[in-house]
Amino acid sequence: MKNYVSIIKKGMLIFLICLAWSCDKVKKNTVNQVVEKEQLTAKDILGNSEYLAMSYGGYRYPDHSIEPTLEELKEDMKILYALGIRVVRTYKVHLPQAENLLKAISELKQKDPSFEMYVMLGAWIDCKNAWTDQEPIHNEESEDNKPQIEKTVALANQYPDIVKVIAVGNEAMVKWAASYYVEPWIILKWVNHLQELKKQDKLSKDLWITSSDNFASWGGGGEEYHVEDLNKLIKTVDFLSVHTYPMHDTHYQPEFWLNQEGLEGKTDMEKIEICMLRAKNYAMMQTNNVKKYMESLGVNKPIHIGETGWASFSSGHYGTTGSKACDEYKEALYYKHMRDWTNEAGMSCFYFEGFDEPWKGGDNSGNSEKHFGLFTVDGKAKYVLWDEVDKGTFKGLTRNGNTIIKTYNGDKEALMKDVEVPPTTEEWHASQN
Repeated sequence: MKNYVSIIKKGMLIFLICLAWSCDKVKKNTVNQVVEKEQLTAKDILGNSEYLAMSYGGYRYPDHSIEPTLEELKEDMKILYALGIRVVRTYKVHLPQAENLLKAISELKQKDPSFEMYVMLGAWIDCKNAWTDQEPIHNEESEDNKPQIEKTVALANQYPDIVKVIAVGNEAMVKWAASYYVEPWIILKWVNHLQELKKQDKLSKDLWITSSDNFASWGGGGEEYHVEDLNKLIKTVDFLSVHTYPMHDTHYQPEFWLNQEGLEGKTDMEKIEICMLRAKNYAMMQTNNVKKYMESLGVNKPIHIGETGWASFSSGHYGTTGSKACDEYKEALYYKHMRDWTNEAGMSCFYFEGFDEPWKGGDNSGNSEKHFGLFTVDGKAKYVLWDEVDKGTFKGLTRNGNTIIKTYNGDKEALMKDVEVPPTTEEWHASQN
């Protein structure tokens, strides 16, 4: 009997030792997994469909001077994380939002080591006299550019586990940005500066440097952009961050949108589907034009979509009296098309954008710039995300104190009453007179 008890005791001891060893192994594996995630680089993340990207602005009020709080930023990151977003893009560092966002993400990671969110940190670049009553001087730069770059470098070094990309300028070279655009040599100057800091170990060698700009600015448009400084820039950046907005061209270059070929005999819904596929192809064409220009220089670098999006409402150029492009149904189709294309192509798409921004577009509540979000300001999920609401993706999450519910109270029939078929050429020209 004593021998039997002794055997049992020994067996229990061996079991407890094995259990402790197993638990320790699991713990070590978990720690190793977290360390491995922290060591991910831009090369690992960009183009990885498991790391979806989103453009982010957290300002919630018409008054842009009201900064989002740390808790509001955390609230937004939790919502985007639930949606599968793992990389967000910011635009400037001279206001507190970007720095506070990094702090918010860092605190979320400390609380939950499995939480992942990385950042493409933007440094805003202006020409001399930008945003003043003086004439902009596009071949000279603002004295504010240097502190922007210095602050960006400091933040990248403070949060190396979060900041994986620096973007020098946002649509800073495109010539229709008449109030602030710069000539390419200015962007090149700062990209060279950052690349040199990497060589000197003053920035992580794994940090990728780019500029985020319109497809035309990257050589995919008119020959006025095909200058030597742009060519040098393309050879200097780690990848090209390209913007494409077919929605805007439903007004400015509407031929692809108004074309009636292939629409004969189709139902209204079929016409809308065809037109949205054309919008996708239009974005692909603009991006491919950039690729062709890059390759003409003997360069082969990754191209990712720095911005693209589709507003859900417009009372102006893109609304019912214009190209009839904007509604939640078309926004949903475009979002799906962009994700399908870029995921299949191994490209990141910093979709524009997560949340509506009421501070944009002046006093007109119908200005399309206010309505690019997948969520409204008060946290309602637009049609593109209705399925996610049904799946419980946002369960327990809030924005502005509101649980995440569907727009239109989930009534698709009511939503579809606001969806219009793109006009014919004749109808469109009549609306412009």
